Amino acid sequence: MRGTRTRRSWRSAAAYWPLALALVCLAATVSRAQVSSYGDKQMGQVSDQAPPVLEKVKVTQRLNAEVPLDAEFRDESGKTVRLGDYFGKKPVVLSLVYFQCKMVCPEEINGLVSALEMVKFVPGRDFDVVLVSFDPTETPEVAAREKAVYLKRYGHPETGNGWHFLTGHQPAINAVASAVGFQYARVPGPDGRMDQFAHASAIEILTREGKVAQYYLGVEYPPNDLRLGLVEASAGKIGSPVDAILTYCYRYDPQLNRHSMVVARVVQLGCLVTVFGLGGFMTVMFRRDLARDRKYPNG
Repeated sequence: MRGTRTRRSWRSAAAYWPLALALVCLAATVSRAQVSSYGDKQMGQVSDQAPPVLEKVKVTQRLNAEVPLDAEFRDESGKTVRLGDYFGKKPVVLSLVYFQCKMVCPEEINGLVSALEMVKFVPGRDFDVVLVSFDPTETPEVAAREKAVYLKRYGHPETGNGWHFLTGHQPAINAVASAVGFQYARVPGPDGRMDQFAHASAIEILTREGKVAQYYLGVEYPPNDLRLGLVEASAGKIGSPVDAILTYCYRYDPQLNRHSMVVARVVQLGCLVTVFGLGGFMTVMFRRDLARDRKYPNG
């Protein structure tokens, strides 16, 4: 009897389950509508377009453009220098940053330092590193502090004369930025002050004459590409015979911002090696036959 009542109770409760489920769904729909309405009021329309200010932030590659060698700056010691002081004998790795940046610039400089740790060339002897601040309010004292940080990170304080952290006035900054196609925009910081910048991240390799040879975008730079770029920018003045062969087989691709193998040149080099190999083999065999004929003239 008791079991019969229990089964009847379960059947009666089950009859109300569809109604309960419908009420739960209705409540969830109302709640979601309220949240959506609240979100629309608080958040506004969601846009998939970049803020207008970011349209000005980009790097336009201007290969073979010449940087303004007469542009004046101050180095980390406060000495007035010309950009051309770092050209004429060695290629230059150039980077536009601002030293008090807390986001992209440290990543960019650290990426450059990490890549150069893997490159056998020596700053100051084989090439120079020039970092130009595009914030005209920064001072040589700030530049000196940053140089000390990254030189320690590099681990070779004896190469300090090959690292140059420059600050300057807006006209000189604009001239350099325009020459290499570097565009940036001033933006407000968390406190509302217009003391920060939106900018892309890139380094450029310049020839000894001060012309833009290659670009590397982002914050990580393949050491092998940097090495080949420096060899090319020096017109073969640095590097080994192996580097010379590699620069013959690899060519800088501005679309990829890296060096890619030139198949035709590899085939040519392979054919050349084959010809020399066969020529050497034939010479050795010919000399061996002559020596045998002289030793056994009658057969």
